[in-house]
Amino acid sequence: MDTVIQASGIEKIYGFGTGGLRVLNDVSLSIDGGSIVSIVGPSGAGKSTLLNCMGCLDGFQSGTMRILGRDVSGLSIEDLSGFRNRHLGFIFQLHNLLPEFTALENVMMPLLIRRVRQADARKKALALLERFNLSERTDHRPPELSGGECQRIAVARAIVGEPDIVLADEPTGSLDRENSRNLARILLDLGRENGTTIIIVTHDREIASMTERTISLVDGRIIDDIIVDSHGPEH
Repeated sequence: MDTVIQASGIEKIYGFGTGGLRVLNDVSLSIDGGSIVSIVGPSGAGKSTLLNCMGCLDGFQSGTMRILGRDVSGLSIEDLSGFRNRHLGFIFQLHNLLPEFTALENVMMPLLIRRVRQADARKKALALLERFNLSERTDHRPPELSGGECQRIAVARAIVGEPDIVLADEPTGSLDRENSRNLARILLDLGRENGTTIIIVTHDREIASMTERTISLVDGRIIDDIIVDSHGPEH
């Protein structure tokens, strides 16, 4: 199985000089294509920062990050934007839907940015919304939808472009327990069906237990890395 993310010696510091805050401290890891991974740890451990570095949303001071075989640290802002649009999908705790657009238009947006024909983008987005039981909500805007509906739309938007990697930052954090479980199952099932690499930052141990691998961070360092297979956990 090919490695899709290879991080080596990642150091991330916010601020300058002696007052700088070291958020990631010599983080090294590799993630295989098609794997489903959770990143856990206490608040302030560096989970979201690591996810943002892997998603090319944030830079770092030292180390290397190769994504899909490409060293992304030297890419221009324009190249990074294009790389993210083609290869990465993002889901956030606050769904970040565009409030002035309908559910359908929000899901279509990544394809339109990629210059996919509008008719083709519409067809693909409608099919996903139907799968997410949102066919009757396609013309509704985010303020007219429930939190669970908005998060399902956000997942549809993240996967509509068939990205190689989906990065989710506390995607169920604002939902009740039932909606959290349902959303996690949908996301993980889609990942397994499509061979998509899924990486989830979560405080929810139940959500983490649904993944195949759990990486634990404390104070910006990886302190544990457990892979679960049919024979039980391996460190």
